Amino acid sequence: MRIYTSIKSAIILILLFLLISCKEEKNKVQETNDPKRNETEARTTLQKLLMSIENKDLESLKTTMPPTGKMELIIPGRAITYTVDEFVELHQNWFKDTTWTMQTNILNLKADQNIAFATTDAMYKEPERNGNPYFNHMVVSYVLEKIDHKWYVIKDHACSLKKSTDKL
Repeated sequence: MRIYTSIKSAIILILLFLLISCKEEKNKVQETNDPKRNETEARTTLQKLLMSIENKDLESLKTTMPPTGKMELIIPGRAITYTVDEFVELHQNWFKDTTWTMQTNILNLKADQNIAFATTDAMYKEPERNGNPYFNHMVVSYVLEKIDHKWYVIKDHACSLKKSTDKL
């Protein structure tokens, strides 16, 4: 009788464990498939990247970079780069100049289960370039990817709309 009770208790414990495990797995799947949550988390990562650029904060910028080491950067007048190291190095050199400012605004962001796309408006300014104030009004698009339940910026593509140096 004791053995029967012990076996019965063990079976009940195993069933409870399986039930709890299945419920946790279902919750994980629901979290991954929640479009609102994905959009919010992707937006938070993008905002962190944008603020790290505006504040010239290299350490914060690095936290938005993917652990894969792959990051595509396309900006006018430069060769395309494909690595996090190249992206960070470019920003490290750029951040040494403390005179420029950048203001950004997220215009649009769409996220699905593992990928997000965003368009931003950016206004870059220097107080003086070649004896005159300089600005570059850009649209910058970003691609973010969810890797191990965390969002990272994997692509940055800037396009100039108008520069103070444009000929009329």
